[in-house]
Amino acid sequence: MPTPHENREAGVRVPPGGRDAGVPAPPRGREPARPTPPAPPGGRGPLPTPPENRVLSPYTGWTRPHWEAAADRLLFDVRPFASPRHGLIDLPGPRPSWSGPRSDGLEGWARTFLLAALRVAGAHGEDPHGHLDRYARGLAAGTEQPGREDAESWPLMAGTRQAVVESASVALGLRLTRPWLWDRLDDRVRARVAEWLLPALGPSPVDNNWWLFGLTVAGFLRDAGIETDRAAATIDRSLARVEDWYLGDGWYSDGDNRAFDHYNAWALHFYPVLHAHLSGDRALLDRYGPRLRAHLDDHVHLFDANGAPVPYGRSLIYRFAAAAAPWLGALTGHTPLTPGATRRLASGTLRYFLDRGATDGRGLLTLGWHGPYSPLVQEYSGPGSPYWASKGFLGLLLPAGHPVWTDPEEPLPAERADTVRAFAPAGLLVQTTAADGLVRLHNHGSNHVHSREGGEDDPGYARQAYSTRTGPTTGSAPADNHFALLDAGGRATTRGPAVPAGTGPGWAASLHVPRPGVRILSATLAHGAAELRAHLVLGAPEGTPVRQTGWATTPDGPHARLDPVHGHPPEEPAAPLPVGETLQGPGGRVLALYGTTRGPAALFASLASLSAEPGPAPGADPARVRVAGHALHVTWEDGTTADLDLDALL
Repeated sequence: MPTPHENREAGVRVPPGGRDAGVPAPPRGREPARPTPPAPPGGRGPLPTPPENRVLSPYTGWTRPHWEAAADRLLFDVRPFASPRHGLIDLPGPRPSWSGPRSDGLEGWARTFLLAALRVAGAHGEDPHGHLDRYARGLAAGTEQPGREDAESWPLMAGTRQAVVESASVALGLRLTRPWLWDRLDDRVRARVAEWLLPALGPSPVDNNWWLFGLTVAGFLRDAGIETDRAAATIDRSLARVEDWYLGDGWYSDGDNRAFDHYNAWALHFYPVLHAHLSGDRALLDRYGPRLRAHLDDHVHLFDANGAPVPYGRSLIYRFAAAAAPWLGALTGHTPLTPGATRRLASGTLRYFLDRGATDGRGLLTLGWHGPYSPLVQEYSGPGSPYWASKGFLGLLLPAGHPVWTDPEEPLPAERADTVRAFAPAGLLVQTTAADGLVRLHNHGSNHVHSREGGEDDPGYARQAYSTRTGPTTGSAPADNHFALLDAGGRATTRGPAVPAGTGPGWAASLHVPRPGVRILSATLAHGAAELRAHLVLGAPEGTPVRQTGWATTPDGPHARLDPVHGHPPEEPAAPLPVGETLQGPGGRVLALYGTTRGPAALFASLASLSAEPGPAPGADPARVRVAGHALHVTWEDGTTADLDLDALL
């Protein structure tokens, strides 16, 4: 690389080169592309959908051209909401994020820029729709006078913390498209962009996955020859902090409070592994690649046969970003998945959301799961936030001739065999059934980063189980999959932080404190579609009422059972409780069992099941359970047995 020169106007050292116009030049030896005709009102240009290919893709029908068309469609449909000079993309929505409309406009720009970068880089710079030209003009306009309250200017990181997050998408997009965008920008524009990015090299203002935004910015700046020593120090510092949260077997906690969710896949593995790959750093890839592979061994089990990932944790509006890590495994070679299984997973996930209304009538991704669903949305999210789903298009970086695009699709684990698998570091237990492709995730160790004893529960973390086709309930509705003590007014205790008490073949357990002086040891044993749920209540006053709830089902969803085994009166069947709308749709309900404590250690056990198969005959039990003290012996319907002594877990 040529020796950097000083751009005195901006005070940033950038490599020489660039053009006067601030937009990419056409590659040498090629005629400039003809201008793309403007899209009709609403942004919807003439983009035909390719026909399905059920020979190559028997499960989803989708191939690489479908992904390219989907990316182009999403990019065309945000165009009408760009500012006059393309510096911001102000998408409509029910409310701004807590960072404010200007930050939201940057977010809409940065996250869709990442999608454009993946689309164009995957096509080796071919850009017939002129995506990069628009974002090049936006770079020039947004950084011309950053911090100003006008129609184009980006907010500064010093006053808008969310800009740190968006700087990572900006930097990653520039890194991916460097030959076609950055290297052809006017020197003054490059200097301004670098000046805007540099504050991201400081310590992270949030002590979780945010450290990786600085890593991502530093990776680009170092490659571009800008502040290389500072960038290298940021890379080392960021990776060192995240290392503190690595618990083994492919699992990171997102911060200090055992927060496990999809951020493992779309952030904590995504950024370090992709940085190592783009840097050509074999030592880093040898460290982080095997971790990604180990995580994918578990992650692949979280996808339903219908394509849905398990909705647990936060930022679920990012939807098909859950496919980013499987694509990354294929890109780097660190994956347990075959190429056909990788595409089947990713295409199934993208189709799942696009076929169920993830985009509105204008083609915009909404704040929700299928369609809009406000109880799911955190206050930090604004109208542009769902476009973090752009990461799910990472597979476009793989060339068209790669086996991930040319091999026939293969089935997911949920389609091949029944599975019960513990994710030991996270205290999670996944349960899948091949007959209906349904996935259940039992939670005995994941907590919201802010959870505390006696505090409000976050429905994305505090439930004892999640599935791809149910709940969770939100707001004032009874919590699904929750064991609680009830006060005199019938109010249920929260769960608070769950401390893992162990995992083993077919089971997981945890401890939590619902009230001062009271502990509850909870355990789940699973087999097929059935679950034994056991709770040992320690130290509660004699006669304390308790309630166990089951799955939050909707009228057109799977059917659930909840039957008393021990501690709950056997003559009192589960009572249905209305819970209103969940992310799966309206008309939700949960089943509930009740009981009261007896003695200083009171055991409650129930059998639950969730299935999309035809219901069992009346009275048919999914298992037989024998209770001896606090020891459980289970004989499942197929004759398989399991034992668990709760006292041994204390």
